[in-house]
Amino acid sequence: MNERAAQALGELVAVVARLRGPDGCPWDRAQTHRSLVPYLLEEAYELASALADEDPAAIKEELGDLLLQILLHAQIEAEAGRFDIADVADALREKLIRRHPHVFGQEKMETPEEVRAQWEELKKEEGRKKTEDRAKPALIRASKFVEVQEAQGKPVPTGRFIRLADAEDVETAVAEALLEVVAVARKYGVDPELALHRFLETHG
Repeated sequence: MNERAAQALGELVAVVARLRGPDGCPWDRAQTHRSLVPYLLEEAYELASALADEDPAAIKEELGDLLLQILLHAQIEAEAGRFDIADVADALREKLIRRHPHVFGQEKMETPEEVRAQWEELKKEEGRKKTEDRAKPALIRASKFVEVQEAQGKPVPTGRFIRLADAEDVETAVAEALLEVVAVARKYGVDPELALHRFLETHG
C-alpha cells in the first residue's frame, strides 16, 4: 500500500472512532451490528447498481458508503475489545494467501475454472461453505440450487410460469411472476424469504 492510501485509511478509521466516541454523533453511537444490517445491504446493492452502470463517480461514492459500514462494524468490535480493523485486514491477507497457493506457493493453475474449483475445495476444508450459504439471500441460494439440480439431471418444474417463454420481455415477466409469489405469500402470512431458506435447508 502506498503512503497516501495508508494515511487516508488511517484518518478515516480515526473519524469513524470519533463518531462512535463519547463526544461523537448520537446516531452513530446508538448503532449495533443488528441495527446496521439494513444499511449494509442497502449500500451493497447501491454499489452493485453503480458498477452495472459503469459510472466512476458513483462507484467511488458507493465504495465509500460500503466501506463506512465495514468500519462501523469493526469499530463496534474494537470497543468491545474483541478485534479491530487491523485484525480484519490481517485475517483477510492470510486467507487470500492460503486460498491462492498457485500464486504464493508451488501449485500451478492455468485457468479461472481451475482456480474457482480449488477455491471451493479449500472453503470446504475450512468448513465455511454451509455457513456462507445460510448467509446468502434466498434467491441467490435458490439460483445455485436450481443450477445444481439441472447438473444432476433433476430440473426444477417450471410449468406454473410457462407463459414466461412467450413473453417479449422475459426479465419483466420474471419480475412480475416473483411479485405474484410475494403477493400470495403475504396473503397467507408467509415470509417468502424465510420460506425459501427453510425449503433449501431441507432439500439443498
